[in-house]
Amino acid sequence: MGRDLILYLHGFCSSPASWKARRLGEFMAERGLAAHFVCPQLSPVPDEAMAAVSALIEAASGPVTLVGSSLGGHYANHLAEKYDLKAVLINPAVVDVLDLGSFIGEQHNFHSGERFIFSEQHAAQLRAQVSRPRPERYWLLLEEGDEVLDYRQAQAFYAGCRQTVLAGGDHSFTKFPDFMPQILEFAGL
Repeated sequence: MGRDLILYLHGFCSSPASWKARRLGEFMAERGLAAHFVCPQLSPVPDEAMAAVSALIEAASGPVTLVGSSLGGHYANHLAEKYDLKAVLINPAVVDVLDLGSFIGEQHNFHSGERFIFSEQHAAQLRAQVSRPRPERYWLLLEEGDEVLDYRQAQAFYAGCRQTVLAGGDHSFTKFPDFMPQILEFAGL
């Protein structure tokens, strides 16, 4: 019997230092579950990010539950379908309807300040990862006040999935701490 794992996937220009990743890691550590939490630094190159996370999933000794925020939600969707996993998606990016051209050019990581170029090739890699969700494996967490992504796009793309849609909030999903116990329950921890 292997170790159950929560694999947290951060968003575009973000890192394991994001407040949701830190809070979930701390919450799990306080419950003696630190060894069940992994949040890798994702490459800004989509294919590289997916190769690295795929290697983590394939090396896992037990069930993996994905938790993805923003672009990490898109990645979690792609990987949940590829590996038959459960996923919690927090204000996820719906690449299928996003204008990825608006992201092309120089970007910088919010936490490290690292600069990188997001190219049309990277946008094409993201588009190639779009996977239609099988509803039984997802839990969608949305705040209507998301100022970065239109929550209705995710609501429509993930129609039929378990959805929690809250008034107010913002792209960071301000109510995240309230849902951490339920995320652990969803993951079977």
